[in-house]
Amino acid sequence: MEFPQKFLWGAASSAYQVEGNNLHSDWWDWEKRIGLKEVSGEACRHYQLYKQDFIQAKELGHNAHRLSIEWGRVEPLEGDFSDKEIAHYLDVVLTLKELGIEPIVTLHHFTNPWWLAELGGWQNRKAIDYFLRYTEKIVSGLCEHVRFWVTINEPMVYIYFSYILGDWPPQKKSFFCAKSVFDNLVKAHLGAYRLIHRIYAEKTKNRPLVSLAKNLQAFVRWGDSLSNRCAVYLRNTFFNFKIIERLKRSNALDFIGINYYTRMLVDAKSWGLRSLLLDTHEGKDSGVKKNSLGWDIYPQGLYDLLLSLKRFKLPLMILENGICTADDNLRWDFIRQHLKKLHLAMDAGVDILGYIYWSLLDNYEWDKGFAPRFGLIEVDYKTYTRRIRESAKKFAQVCKSGKLLDA
Repeated sequence: MEFPQKFLWGAASSAYQVEGNNLHSDWWDWEKRIGLKEVSGEACRHYQLYKQDFIQAKELGHNAHRLSIEWGRVEPLEGDFSDKEIAHYLDVVLTLKELGIEPIVTLHHFTNPWWLAELGGWQNRKAIDYFLRYTEKIVSGLCEHVRFWVTINEPMVYIYFSYILGDWPPQKKSFFCAKSVFDNLVKAHLGAYRLIHRIYAEKTKNRPLVSLAKNLQAFVRWGDSLSNRCAVYLRNTFFNFKIIERLKRSNALDFIGINYYTRMLVDAKSWGLRSLLLDTHEGKDSGVKKNSLGWDIYPQGLYDLLLSLKRFKLPLMILENGICTADDNLRWDFIRQHLKKLHLAMDAGVDILGYIYWSLLDNYEWDKGFAPRFGLIEVDYKTYTRRIRESAKKFAQVCKSGKLLDA
């Protein structure tokens, strides 16, 4: 299976999960306040070791890397930007460019500056203006070297865990709050999209490619009841496609960034809204292999979703796809099976720019701590030494040759 010559191959990271010591972010305070078993602490020390990490990515044949900027680092106090930290991220991007690796820069990856959280976070309409001010600062500083921008990572996942389940800060359970946060995040993306394009136009730079990272799930009925049919329709509508449709109508996507991991077995227990939107089959008899967090491994879902996105008539890019597991053979099989489905979708006419695996390094997996191991590169959290996994070496053969053997 051959991929296009200019196809982007690489892996991803997010600042809070790998850098360590993000003292000015809302998660840093929250982890300690609620007594999480494992706090982020030093994380992977990527803040100090990024050059070493990117050299290894280059050795693995990667020609792209998705990273994020930690907003709380560059604006630790409201309106007070740190030139030192902006210079740090500039050096991160320049390091990638010097290695021939295309940077894909994310502006918001779940965490907020602590001061924004104190002001109500994304429930506060002023968050839009604060985000645009931050965006202008970062994009103006990095636009010389960045072509791909991701405004917001997984807005629906952020809303789901923070404002519906209440597992993440600010730990609220309110559809009303979730709706206001959704509206503000959409407006933030719309404003950032236009702002980024304006900055490039004013500086007479080549047109950038701007998107967000949209987590998609394959919603599969557990039983063919009418309530389950309705539940699948609602979840596809509101979770998978609503934000894409809204941004497409506003001409505010240059490509569609996709994060895909798993399917959800839908089993609505009642006709209540919460049941239709949230109930799942809780048994262990899903009939497929699982990762170490219990998520179903379901490559067919990626194929189905890619074909469903053809109607938007935009190029797509896989910005995250990965597995946490102690079985490295399973990791390579996960990558291989998903790449096969990706290639089949391309054969069916889907325009795909690249494939970014999650993640380059083992990292801090939010409230799950350090136990889930997603990395192509293993991290020893006692010594912070790195070890390239065999799956990474097999993936490297695909990255370097642009070919996936069917066997």
